[in-house]
Amino acid sequence: MLYTNCNILSMSRNDFENGFILTENGMIKAVGDMRQLPGYDRGVNLRGRTVIPAFVDAHCHLGMWEDGVGFEGADGNETVDPVTPHLRGIDAINPMDRCFKEAVRAGVLTVVTGPGSSNPIGGQMAAVKTYGSRVDEMVLAEPVAMKMALGENPKSTYHEKSRTPTTRMATAALIREQLFKASRYLEAQQAALEQGKEPPAFDMKCEALLPVLTKELPVHFHAHRVDDIYTAIRIAKEFNLDYTLIHCTEGHLIAEELYNERSKIVLGPILTDRSKPELKNLSIEGGAALKAAGVRFALCTDHPVIPIQYLPLEASLLVRGGLDRTSALKAITIHAAQMAGIDGRVGSIDVGKDADFLVYDGDPLSSTCLPDMVIGAGEIIAPLAD
Repeated sequence: MLYTNCNILSMSRNDFENGFILTENGMIKAVGDMRQLPGYDRGVNLRGRTVIPAFVDAHCHLGMWEDGVGFEGADGNETVDPVTPHLRGIDAINPMDRCFKEAVRAGVLTVVTGPGSSNPIGGQMAAVKTYGSRVDEMVLAEPVAMKMALGENPKSTYHEKSRTPTTRMATAALIREQLFKASRYLEAQQAALEQGKEPPAFDMKCEALLPVLTKELPVHFHAHRVDDIYTAIRIAKEFNLDYTLIHCTEGHLIAEELYNERSKIVLGPILTDRSKPELKNLSIEGGAALKAAGVRFALCTDHPVIPIQYLPLEASLLVRGGLDRTSALKAITIHAAQMAGIDGRVGSIDVGKDADFLVYDGDPLSSTCLPDMVIGAGEIIAPLAD
């Protein structure tokens, strides 16, 4: 497919005021200026409309909690065991949930989704496309991160059950305990290999954490409050982990510290009330404060906390809070892809990446504007004729 005569905002190196995009086999084959195609009158003429990369939600639970369904569709938290690193989000994702279609129509074509935050160690996140009907064929990367959680959520979940953890100390201790077990397990495996002995008895929880200990798999720490953010960083340093701070609600209060730590951040959700004490400092000005300190961040909906289709609306709220428009768009495109480690596939309009992009006649950050066209794998996938 060839798309012509469009204003391309690539979120990468080169923009084109009047450009073209050539796709082949679901990938972007060429991007350039229309002057490279003199007299060319075939393809899809976009007549000056704006083209941007499809949106990426860097943290949500799409497909883990089905829309409009109670317990029967709630599959994001295994709350009988606080330590569950061996759980795989893809085993709970239901791509037939109608919210996938709502994501596509709004231009959110890639999400990082998986377990919730009831457990100190919740399980494995996956990066998936929102178009398709079989999760195995929608996966970009799996696992893409190990989910760990600090703060109020684990406390409140297990307080109700009168079992550990009911304090922040216990939550951190459980995470450390399992990481120490996995470290010993890894050492025993390596020693057995070197000495030609029998390896230790198989431990599925420890096995799941081995790529975390070797930094092949990042940890996504759920942390809102400043003290929880520092606990996440402390644990990450103790075990030499590659980590990302998810939510980071009070991050703007320690923006310079986060810059000095070179912390990766997924901010949000923004479009929400202060529904619990650790959200008391939630502010739409937080993004601008992080940017002013030099901190790069992505944005998330935490769907179903905020419905997935409102991701661009959240970006617009950051603009209202003082963030520049380009940074707001990058927070839901290239920066989101970078935080998830999938920027080789999505997040910008570049040769060799997936041909996922959006066509707008209006402002992508307007609350009243949907994409005129949603292009997935080079094909127009929304809006579709009835």
